[in-house]
Amino acid sequence: MSKLTLTSKNRCFNGEQHYYTHQSSTTNSEMSFSIYLPDEALAGNSCPAIMYLSGLTCSPDNVTHKAHAQQKCSELGMVFIAPDTSPKGDDIADDERYFVGQGASYYVDATQVPWSEHFNMHSYIIDELYNLLREQFAISSVGITGHSMGGHGALMFGFKYPGKFVSVSAIAPVCVASESEWGQAAFAEYFGADSNQGDSAWSQYDAVTAVEDAGKLYPSILVDQGGADDFYLQGYLRPETLQQVCQKVEQPLTLRYHAGYDHGYYYVQTVIEDHIEHHYNAAMSLG
Repeated sequence: MSKLTLTSKNRCFNGEQHYYTHQSSTTNSEMSFSIYLPDEALAGNSCPAIMYLSGLTCSPDNVTHKAHAQQKCSELGMVFIAPDTSPKGDDIADDERYFVGQGASYYVDATQVPWSEHFNMHSYIIDELYNLLREQFAISSVGITGHSMGGHGALMFGFKYPGKFVSVSAIAPVCVASESEWGQAAFAEYFGADSNQGDSAWSQYDAVTAVEDAGKLYPSILVDQGGADDFYLQGYLRPETLQQVCQKVEQPLTLRYHAGYDHGYYYVQTVIEDHIEHHYNAAMSLG
């Protein structure tokens, strides 16, 4: 089991905001994450947790600093976890495009050099980090959510690995990554463009494919989309495709559109408490 190094700790509402680093055997690099621990968890009592996956260009700081999730988590006794979006460092492959390389892992395991040496975020999140969190912290269950590229990751992980997550939600998710301009550029680097490999390797990581393959798994999933989100208006996100697939497999979906809201963290801040309550209610329903 990886050794955690506590890098900062701050009192916040009725709990503490912690940052940790650890050496990852999956990404062959140092990884970091933030975790909000309510007083119940600090006292050793088991609490439900939310894992939040961030979007392109982000680090654990974005949601931790900007979403203002700590107060609601403090009130409900929820743990809130924010991993990094990719391995990072001077010796790790990168790209000048913001939607490829460091900060843009798409939560996949790359197969092409030079990315395959470090870009194994799929295995890192679902195996190494998940197991590390359950081992090191007082967590009773885990729900998963995310924003943009992280919303893609949350939907994908939630429907690929339902044994690990009790609830799923997403904020402005990329629903068909392999067909978006961002995802196509990244996946061509990570998996190669050869059609014999590329098509199947690309589509297996689409959120809508994961939902269609798995079928109905959850009593409900929650997705929020800003109506003035340029990335939505330009066709990068495609929540209507997710809605169609959910209808096809009879997976209950609450898809809400919010007029006037863009893609940024003021919007995330606006809806985050609803997502926390969604995951809290799912955890409480376990009895």
